Amino acid sequence: MQLLRSLAISTRLAVQSPWRKKQIQRMCERGEAPMSVLFYHRVADEPANPWTISKREFERHVDYCRENFELISLEEVQRRLESGHSPRPSVTFTFDDGYSENCELALPLLIRHRIPCTYFVTTENVRHGHPFEHDLRLNHPLPINTVEQLKAAADAGIEIGLHTANHVDFNRVHTAEELNKEIVEAKFNLEEMIDRPVRYLAVPFGLPEQMRPAVIETARKCGLVGICSAYGAYNLIGDDSFHIRRFHGDPEFNRFRNWLTYDNRKNLRRPTLPTEDVLNIAPEVAARVRQPELAFS
Repeated sequence: MQLLRSLAISTRLAVQSPWRKKQIQRMCERGEAPMSVLFYHRVADEPANPWTISKREFERHVDYCRENFELISLEEVQRRLESGHSPRPSVTFTFDDGYSENCELALPLLIRHRIPCTYFVTTENVRHGHPFEHDLRLNHPLPINTVEQLKAAADAGIEIGLHTANHVDFNRVHTAEELNKEIVEAKFNLEEMIDRPVRYLAVPFGLPEQMRPAVIETARKCGLVGICSAYGAYNLIGDDSFHIRRFHGDPEFNRFRNWLTYDNRKNLRRPTLPTEDVLNIAPEVAARVRQPELAFS
C-alpha cells in the first residue's frame, strides 16, 4: 500500500510539475512565495517510534532543501509575513520534544551548514531526564536531552524553544493554573536552564483543538513572540505572523517533495483556528501573567 501511494504521488508530481513551477514563479513575482516550516522529532537509525526519521533520510531532506530553497529562521518567516513580502520559496527547520540522539547527527549537520533551526523541548523531561509518556506507552523509553546539551546547541546557534512543561494536551486543560504552569512557569524555567531568552512556543500535537484562544493569549502575555502549530499548512503573505504554521518532515520522500513543491489543494484545505474558547479562561490567565509574582504561586 505504501509503495502504491508513493508511486501515485510521484506520478502526480511529474504531471503537475510544469503547472506548479509556473504558479510558484507567479507567486515570487508578486512577492508572495510560500514559506514552509518543517518539524521533526527524532533522527536515529533505530525506529523506536513512528515519528523517527533515519539519519540517511534526514540528510537527504537537508540536501534537498539546501539545493532548492532559501533556508531561513522563524524570526525571518515572521519578518516576511509582517512586511508583506516573500521573494523566494523558503524552508525552516524545527524539532519538537527533545531527544538526545538528535545531538549525534541532526543538530551537528544543521550547525555545520549554518542552517537556522528552532529546537523545542519539554522542560520537565529535560529537568528530570524522564522519558516521554508516549514512548513509555510503546515500551521504548528513549534518552532525553540534558541541560548541558541544550546549552551547547544554543552556543552553536540553535535557538531553544518551549514545548510546554509536560507535553500537555491543551484540549484537556481545564484550569488557568494548569495553563499558567505549562506555558508561563515553563518559559521562565527554561530560560533559567539555558541562561537565554525563550521566544517561541510549539504547541504539543498542534492541531486546531489544541490551538485555543486561551493558549495563544497566554503565550502573547508572557512575552513569547510566536506560537507554532503542527496541523499541516504553509505560511503565506496575509497570515498572522504570531501563529507559525508547520508540517511534518515526512520520511516518505515523495510526500516530502509534494509538500515542498507547493500543492495549492493542501492550502485550500488548511484548518482554521477556533475564535472562541469554551472555557473562557484567558482573562484569568492574562491577569496572572501581568503579575509575575503570582505565576509561581
